[in-house]
Amino acid sequence: MKTRAFQYFLLTLGAAAFAFPLWWMCVVSLETPQRAEAAITGSAGIALIPSDPQWSNYLHAMRETGSDPWWGFIDALSNSIVVTVLVVVGTVLSSSLVGYAFARLRFRGSRSMFLLMLATMMLPGQVTMIPLFLLFREFGWIDSILPLVVPAYFGNAFFIFMYRQFIAQIPESLVEAARVDGLGHFAIWWKIILPLCKPVSAICAVFTFIGTWNDFLGPLIYLHTDESSTLAVALNSFKNQYGGLEDVHLLMALSLLTMIPCIVLFIAAQKTFVEGLARGAVKG
Repeated sequence: MKTRAFQYFLLTLGAAAFAFPLWWMCVVSLETPQRAEAAITGSAGIALIPSDPQWSNYLHAMRETGSDPWWGFIDALSNSIVVTVLVVVGTVLSSSLVGYAFARLRFRGSRSMFLLMLATMMLPGQVTMIPLFLLFREFGWIDSILPLVVPAYFGNAFFIFMYRQFIAQIPESLVEAARVDGLGHFAIWWKIILPLCKPVSAICAVFTFIGTWNDFLGPLIYLHTDESSTLAVALNSFKNQYGGLEDVHLLMALSLLTMIPCIVLFIAAQKTFVEGLARGAVKG
């Protein structure tokens, strides 16, 4: 009993330590400019609960985002939502399809192709950055979301590996029964394999969502106008314009607004996400 209580104590202490920066950001975003600046410089302490929350800081931060009041934030938010949703859908569909092919189709060179696909995981993004930019410029895709979205529909090596390992554990008799019923490979993948891969799809969706939503380099390279920028780029522009200590409360407010979708998604998909990690650990 004492051991269990001590474990809960350590877990609570660790959770509080990880959650404190987020809570501190929330507190600073609700303070007045003077108190927020004093807290950042260390000249004065800051209360864990604001005595007079300034909720208008969030409205002020959204209004000052971009060159067009209000619409700058709305444009950046809508662009981030569109790009993230398309990338998540494309990554899940393409990675699961390729993973199914590697797990269930037997053809000459399949193992070599799988190893070659895994080898691409060792290539840093900086190596392919310039060739991809030149390629997309030849296509005329610069200042559009196409360079950010289209590559997602060609699969992700890490998630393909996860799907392949998970699908390989599905009983072959289930796939054979579907073939006896007259289903082809695409029908088997769509109607049988993909629903069974919900835990892996949850991991793929959460990681892809967080990575795409917070991606700064890609939108910075390919999106050159304020109307097409995402929240990550808009937040950086806001920091450059309102980066002084007197505006730190606005920067914290906009940063917190940018983080909210990732936090909500992880909480909503936590059960399926943990289940997928547990199954992956067991099935290896």
